[in-house]
Amino acid sequence: MLRALQRRWNAYKYRFVPWVALNLRRKRRTLRYVPESSQDKIISDEDVLETLLKIFKALFINDFSRQAHILALLPEIKCKYLELPTVEQKQSKGCEGNSRAAGWGRDPVERAGTVYRKHEPIFFQSLGNPFIFRCIDGVLIDGNDKGISRSVYRSCSRRDQLGPFHMSDESWLTAALQNPLAVGQYVNNCSHDPPVSLLVFRMKGIHPKMWDGGKGYLAKNRWAEAGHRVADQVPQYGSSMLHEKTIHEKAANVCYQEFDVPGYFPVELKQYLPNIVYSHDIESHLRCVVLVTLRDIKQGEELFSNYYTVVS
Repeated sequence: MLRALQRRWNAYKYRFVPWVALNLRRKRRTLRYVPESSQDKIISDEDVLETLLKIFKALFINDFSRQAHILALLPEIKCKYLELPTVEQKQSKGCEGNSRAAGWGRDPVERAGTVYRKHEPIFFQSLGNPFIFRCIDGVLIDGNDKGISRSVYRSCSRRDQLGPFHMSDESWLTAALQNPLAVGQYVNNCSHDPPVSLLVFRMKGIHPKMWDGGKGYLAKNRWAEAGHRVADQVPQYGSSMLHEKTIHEKAANVCYQEFDVPGYFPVELKQYLPNIVYSHDIESHLRCVVLVTLRDIKQGEELFSNYYTVVS
């Protein structure tokens, strides 16, 4: 029972403000400092909007044959996009390539989820939920794709649907993503842990084609802490030593940036927005959170962000 409580506390404590405040300066957590909230932007909102429109238009053109219900009601939209099929198809191919390798400040990834204002109920959704993001002004975005959070998002999305016009994207709740950028909620926190030395050896009874070339990895510093000698430990796991490798810290390569979707956002492209407001009683812009690259990112490189931004 105590272990179960400990697991729940470990999942919840990073959203418990007193605990966060007392542990901000611990070395194992990483922080990002900005002088004021207005400067918490790597690129301008205009650049974010321009990039999203470019990508969403490419997605719309790629799925043009399935947009008949929208085009039938809004013929002016059909005329607008029929003038750009060749151009947009080329942009789509370019967009696909950019998702594999991105440059600084380009190709923002989006954090999907239901948007809650300060006064709106989120207690039950937050239980055991590590996917809740808190914005600078206290707005919360629940990016959990399971349980109550999943049901709430789907309900709000279908509530706001206007006939054939979807005001948000539900596909991030499934394995078939309509918007490939809606994965920001799964980006891990960066770390500044000391480098770890790994000893690489050939595993006994494992064919090289079966698992990572038949290699095994053990942390050298853990053996030293336990008082073991490397020469005594390797034979228990593998038949021969290959080499030693060092894994360095996982520094942040993307950064969270808040973005309010303007009211003039094209209605035909809202189907790709992976966010929806919990309540639309109050007129306000839809809050989104994008992850913007801090440097050039190579193909196959994992994304890491700073989970905490301190506004001083």
